[in-house]
This record gives sequence, structure tokens and C-alpha cells, in this order.
Amino acid sequence: MALKDYIYEKPTIVTERLVIRPMTVSDVGALREWMPDPSIYEYWGKGPGKNEKDPALLFVRTKPAKSFHLGIAEKSTDKVIGDIWVYLIEQDRMAKVAFRLAKTVHGRGYGTESLSAMTAFCFEHTELKRLWTEVDVRNIASWRVLEKCGYRREGLIRQSRMVNTWCDYYIYGILNTDTVKRL
Repeated sequence: MALKDYIYEKPTIVTERLVIRPMTVSDVGALREWMPDPSIYEYWGKGPGKNEKDPALLFVRTKPAKSFHLGIAEKSTDKVIGDIWVYLIEQDRMAKVAFRLAKTVHGRGYGTESLSAMTAFCFEHTELKRLWTEVDVRNIASWRVLEKCGYRREGLIRQSRMVNTWCDYYIYGILNTDTVKRL
């Protein structure tokens, strides 16, 4: 399949402990439990915005797109405990990834499990050749997740703007020809 095949129907990816899936209005209650929490935005480059403070707004006006914004749900409860993006797609060749998780589930390996699965999906089921992201140098947990998933640190950007924050940040990337670590 190709990215264009997912414009109207987003994928569902099942891992050992998680289901990475499109979010629905029925997820708003779970999203309200963690999305507005300012502590999860410490290294995000901005604080919680309008949609994070009121997750119901995520479902007001959605336009079909090649990009993915999927919920990360615990398989045992189907409760959304995080989200993951594949966006800023350039010529169907490369895209940026991002993920975040509720603070209550930090340290359980869910970030690694979800990013590994999303990366494998992109390389196996779309024409994407490269995924990349930026991570604040102080966000050790996130850059460890990236490295566990096979992403390589490609550079350091010093005192530049990452979203709305001036900081040092790393650029990480992975190619479809690199070894994707499946967890």
C-alpha cells in the first residue's frame, strides 16, 4: 500500500501490549486524564495547547490527510495512554515522527514498543524511506527510546528554536535500509 491509501482510513497496529489506532470521540475521557498535564510538555517545545486542554476539539474539524495521528492504547483496557504522529511528509519519501505518553505510564517501555511498531509499519506498508525527529538534549528518556528503536543521532542543533522553545536539540533519523529494531 501507499500513503495515499491511508488518507481516509488510518491503520491499526497491534503489538504485544498495545493497540496503536485511530482515536475516536469515545476516547475523550481518557485523553482528558493526561493530555492537559503540563509536566509531559517539559521538553515538548510548548505547553499544552487548546486541543490538549480540551481533547474533544481534536474531533471537531478533521481533514483527510496522508499524515497519521494515532492513539496508543493499552491492549488490556483499550484506554488511550499516549499518541504518536507521522507528519510533515515530504514527497511521500520522508516524514517526522513524534510520540508522547501519560506520565502515569512512563518507564514501562510503551514508548519504545509503539515507536518500534510505527516505524516498522511505515517502512513495510508505505513508500516512506526516512523518518526523523528532534529531541531536546535534556530529554534523556526520549532519546534512549529513539536509540532502542534503531534511530541514529545525526546531529546537534545548538541554541535554536524547537517549536516555541530555544534550546539545544538532537536530530535523530532512521532509513528503511537501517535495521529497524522490533520489540
